[in-house]
Amino acid sequence: MKQSNLFTKTRKEAPKDEESKNAKLLIRAGFVHKEMAGVYDILPLGLRVMNKIENIIREEMNKLGGQELHLSALQDKSSWKKTNRWDDEVVDVWFKTKLKNDSEVGLGVTHEEPLTNLLKDHIRSYKDLPSYLYQFQTKFRNEVRSKSGVMRGREFLMKDLYSFSINEEEHNLFYEKAKEAYINIFKKVGLGDTTYLTLASGGSFSQFSHEFQTLSEAGEDNIFVDEDKKIAINEEVMSENTCAKLGVNKEDLISKKSIEVGNIFTLGTKFSEALELKFQDEDGKDTPVFMGSYGIGIGRLMGTIVETFSDEKGIIWPESVAPFDAHILLLATDNQEAKKMADDIYRDLNEIGVEVLYDDRDARSGDKFNDADLIGLPYQIVIGNKTIEENLIEVKNRKTGEIEKIAYSEVVSGEFLKR
Repeated sequence: MKQSNLFTKTRKEAPKDEESKNAKLLIRAGFVHKEMAGVYDILPLGLRVMNKIENIIREEMNKLGGQELHLSALQDKSSWKKTNRWDDEVVDVWFKTKLKNDSEVGLGVTHEEPLTNLLKDHIRSYKDLPSYLYQFQTKFRNEVRSKSGVMRGREFLMKDLYSFSINEEEHNLFYEKAKEAYINIFKKVGLGDTTYLTLASGGSFSQFSHEFQTLSEAGEDNIFVDEDKKIAINEEVMSENTCAKLGVNKEDLISKKSIEVGNIFTLGTKFSEALELKFQDEDGKDTPVFMGSYGIGIGRLMGTIVETFSDEKGIIWPESVAPFDAHILLLATDNQEAKKMADDIYRDLNEIGVEVLYDDRDARSGDKFNDADLIGLPYQIVIGNKTIEENLIEVKNRKTGEIEKIAYSEVVSGEFLKR
């Protein structure tokens, strides 16, 4: 992509009503646009990041045996009434409206009910189980006050997976595999060192659930961390009993602020019993399906990455989720030899599959450097008059700030990416 053709432009200032660092940087760098509190448009740069996060998650879900589908956002209230979750006293974040025929519908906050109802057409026997289904789908939650930028929205993209098992034993085997898959996801997006498997409340489903919490001063949660064992306890369930359950000493735990980046729940038979999702076991007996749910907010994860990897100049994207691998900065736009070199590097890197943003604009060098640091691609390839004189190309690592002068052949072969 040539920056002169890029749809978005950088901004010097974020909207005055925006408080969170993640949204300020994402807006200024041209990744998102704020429609209103808690509602953001995802622009081309932001979509490239979210697609990369999606693909990392999709790979791990597929390894678990998950099958991807896409459910409707419009919700028929009938199945929700059966589980008592249509009631605003029970779920207080509904967006509800009426169709032309006056029937009431809601915009999906989550999808346990509709998927459980759908599976009644597909599960008859124990031979049809287990089944693991997931989607990437927009959720709608009517939050009283939306804050924390893209990390807590009224409209947001979420990956939700649901497991359907014969019994608790089969469910528990999958649940442990899901834990490992989530740990892999957070490692791959760059958050492995700061994300903790956290014991949390199971709500109305079970005594406990598990969250994945990333340490951050921007977080809304408080957790107690055992740094050696890489596990934590959410403040809401902190007690001597939970410490004993995890085999940790209360005195060894450190209180930290954190961002919840994922959660997994054992649902049991709450939904299958209410919606009559049953299967015939080997003895021909009707038995309720045993369920679990597993969620990750894609925008929330993007916002957490920005909160974690940024400095006073802008964003510092991990290589796995960066919208482009490298940023070519042509400083000497009036030097034909320099321009040809930049054009050739852009062409050659594209040909070998390296994703490049090429700042070919007729702009001041300082503006180009400032924009490059704000956008935050992993590497900056700088082409100027000095490059032609020395026949060496400056490559800056955005994360470390280190600048190396390397040969043209190492740049066009992508060798600098492997250092």
